[in-house]
Amino acid sequence: MAVDAEAEDGDGEGQVAAKRGIPRRLLIIGAAGLIVLLLAGAALYFFVFAGRSSDAARAQAAAVLDSFIFNLPTMTVNLAPDEGAKTDQFLKLTVALEVANEGVMKDIQPRMAKVIDAFQVYLRELRKSDLEGSEGVYRLKEELRRRINVAIFPAQIDGILFKEILVQ
Repeated sequence: MAVDAEAEDGDGEGQVAAKRGIPRRLLIIGAAGLIVLLLAGAALYFFVFAGRSSDAARAQAAAVLDSFIFNLPTMTVNLAPDEGAKTDQFLKLTVALEVANEGVMKDIQPRMAKVIDAFQVYLRELRKSDLEGSEGVYRLKEELRRRINVAIFPAQIDGILFKEILVQ
């Protein structure tokens, strides 16, 4: 009798486990199906709407394609000494200016001496530590852009492109 009672208890546990296992499988299958549907919906959304862009973005892209590049001569300057620097430090810089049209390029030509002077004065104030990292290069780019725009006013440049930056 004791063996029969144990057998019944064992069968009862197996039936309870079987009853619990079926909903768990359905839950896992349902969750996986839901994830697949969500991923398919997201992919469909990106494929359908990825090709659409606003008119402003198209106009901006067309303006970038229509820009002109004006190359400046290579400049080499002494940098201001860092504290504890034992030797002179130099900066060699090659820059190109991005302008909107050829008219601006013609406006820059007669004012080239002012542009180079603005560059030289600013660059000689810099220290090697001012040019470290992308943040230093970004600040350099923005300051040179501002100084050029002051030198060639009322004409304006759109951007500065670094061709070469060498700090030694």
